[in-house]
Amino acid sequence: MKQIEKETLEKRIQRKTKADKIVRSLLFALCFFSSILIFIVIFFIVLKGIKPFISTYTVSGEETRVNLVNFLFGNEWHTLEKGYGIGYIILNTIYIALLTLLVAGPISILSALVILRMTNKIIGTILNGAIEILGAIPSVIYGMFGLGFINNVVKNLSSLFQFQSAGGMSTLSSVLVLSMMSIPTITVLSISAIKAVDPKLSSASLALGASKSETNFKVILPAAKNGIFAGLIMGLSRSLGEATAVSMVCGNALAGPTFNLFATTRTLTSTMLTGLGEASGLAYDIRFSVGIMLILVILLSHGLLNLMKNKLARVSKLKSIQKYKKEDSSKISFETPLPTPSQALQSSPLFSYSPSCFSKDTSISIPSSSLETTTWPLPQ
Repeated sequence: MKQIEKETLEKRIQRKTKADKIVRSLLFALCFFSSILIFIVIFFIVLKGIKPFISTYTVSGEETRVNLVNFLFGNEWHTLEKGYGIGYIILNTIYIALLTLLVAGPISILSALVILRMTNKIIGTILNGAIEILGAIPSVIYGMFGLGFINNVVKNLSSLFQFQSAGGMSTLSSVLVLSMMSIPTITVLSISAIKAVDPKLSSASLALGASKSETNFKVILPAAKNGIFAGLIMGLSRSLGEATAVSMVCGNALAGPTFNLFATTRTLTSTMLTGLGEASGLAYDIRFSVGIMLILVILLSHGLLNLMKNKLARVSKLKSIQKYKKEDSSKISFETPLPTPSQALQSSPLFSYSPSCFSKDTSISIPSSSLETTTWPLPQ
């Protein structure tokens, strides 16, 4: 009987082991496919993107090829003589992305702080749900909102500064639309980062006498900086990679760069999207070349933000070490020679003594709280 039960148990273990191996292999295959997919996409984009620089195209009866130098540093788009220059488009894209990060970053981080630590649970849940719904809105809806509302606001605002805008299509409109789209992403990741902070840090800060505001800004946010930086990176990626909404409000300037907030602009994504349906030949393939530059800009921005995060972490750690060394140097170390009894008494404000303090039959007087003098004889 025991032999039968033992064999049954061994068979069950073998079946579970086989099932675990099958599940592990399936998950590994899915993980490998997800990882290799990005390389397949990049390989296809690069393969199509380098074609305009190595192949000859017939445009208007003439054979032409795009010059790589003019493509990277040109200041005009869609002019074959200057090789579809995207130098100014790269600058415009980075400029808009940085402005978007400056607008959306503080708003998102403070919103996450308010939702978790400055409101009650019911209001925080409502605000969190509103942020999540805002992140689920399609980009074309943001574009329609920007086209119908934000452009009119920017147009009226530009008229106050005596500037004639193109119906409100401008850099400022692009920044505002992208900020609205980036806020949910940064806020949600910031909320997750702040939730992950150990509650003991907050309790310890409050126990040491810090106010709630000091605790939030000097303890909680620094402790959650890694997750917050991850949110900023994702928000920057959203602003760099958005095409539909930006194309509807930027104006697609044919020359640049443009740093005026009320002037029309152009981004890499809007360049790829605009006129794509009617493009063919060189006009179609050149958009893959723009895609290569977009990938490089995104990778470069991610690297710079990660470098900044690591730099800030090292600076913070160095300041902590220097502060510790400064406090430690102010204390008496064991290597410092201890004062003699007479030196200790002379440096103490509680003792009154005469120059012959340590002579025989001499006493020390210590003032008491009643301002009377209490005398103790020194040990012989």
